[in-house]
Amino acid sequence: MQRISVIHYGEIALKGQNRVFFERQLVKNIKRALATHHYTKVERLRGRLILYLAAQASEATVQTALQQVFGITHFGFGVISSRDLDIIKRDGWDLLRSCSFDSFRVDTRRADKKYPLNSMQVNREVGGHLKELCGKPVDLSAADAALHIEITDTGVFLYVGKIPGLRGLPVGVSERAVSLLSSGIDSPVASHMMMKRGVNLVYAHFHSQPFTSPDSQENAEKLVETLTRFQYASKAYFIPFIDIQKEIMANSPAKFRVLLYRRYMVRLSERIARQEKARALVTGENVAQVASQTLSNIRVVGEVTQLPILRPLAGFDKDEIVQLARRIGTYEISTAPDEDCCSLFVPDNPATKAQPHWLTEAETGLSMDALLEDAMARAEIKTFKHTAA
Repeated sequence: MQRISVIHYGEIALKGQNRVFFERQLVKNIKRALATHHYTKVERLRGRLILYLAAQASEATVQTALQQVFGITHFGFGVISSRDLDIIKRDGWDLLRSCSFDSFRVDTRRADKKYPLNSMQVNREVGGHLKELCGKPVDLSAADAALHIEITDTGVFLYVGKIPGLRGLPVGVSERAVSLLSSGIDSPVASHMMMKRGVNLVYAHFHSQPFTSPDSQENAEKLVETLTRFQYASKAYFIPFIDIQKEIMANSPAKFRVLLYRRYMVRLSERIARQEKARALVTGENVAQVASQTLSNIRVVGEVTQLPILRPLAGFDKDEIVQLARRIGTYEISTAPDEDCCSLFVPDNPATKAQPHWLTEAETGLSMDALLEDAMARAEIKTFKHTAA
């Protein structure tokens, strides 16, 4: 029998006339996540995708890959069966008996209304047959194992269990943004959340070498490698920031120092966005988490760009962010010792409720044009590619 994975999506089904565009991007991403020796084809059917597994495919490997593809709500492994009810019963038993369970249920979805039995009738017929064979009770609300039967006009598909996916939208359907990536906990999680909305990211990391060790950049590279598992290819800009910091430290009030750092990071990120045809910036800012992230300070930092700044973590608390970081595999990297550029030359009493005109006035004493041009010219650009499972 042909082994398959039946893949379901959620939000894509609501896209109306654009649904095919989203489906095609999801298929493309599934193929990018899997090496060709694991599958023979991916078929688009209404409401589901059918991944045809190669003879030598490892279900464990395929499962790991599919669980890193945004846009998948759930999936399961099974077989292509027949419209003949006796064959459905036989194939259903072959799948179910490989599972360990004390109770089971049968769940039929009949998309093909020409099939002579409705969903309830199929459930009763197949469920009764399986109960005779296994001697286990049927439990419709809390079964240990579930046999899923999907009857469509192009085939009958059977699978056991539902493995949860990442949900969201396929990466690549929502244009491109530049993520300001530190080596800390928050910005990688913010990046992951924007990829969940279909956004393809370019990364901008600012460093203060040689005044700080290269650990921050090395950790940022590891973070990009980890995040690239979800979008398959990434570009990252590693931007020297120390000369800009020294100018700010020498010629501006100490209490505005961190806010000025951030304003010039945003300006440089906007230049990258124009270069990469990106439509927005992404930060890991979280309201009131640190002094520079009060609402007033968020406002004065954001006013220096015409691009929208997306802050997906704005309402999260730190524990929630840490849980997400652990889940996506970035926490251990983010907590490794390093020195990032924002920890350098930080004042003891930073401004917490800065007004726009204060920062505008502070910037009049800075000579930045040549420094910004030099930082962009010396930026190191690296590309990262995900190796398919």
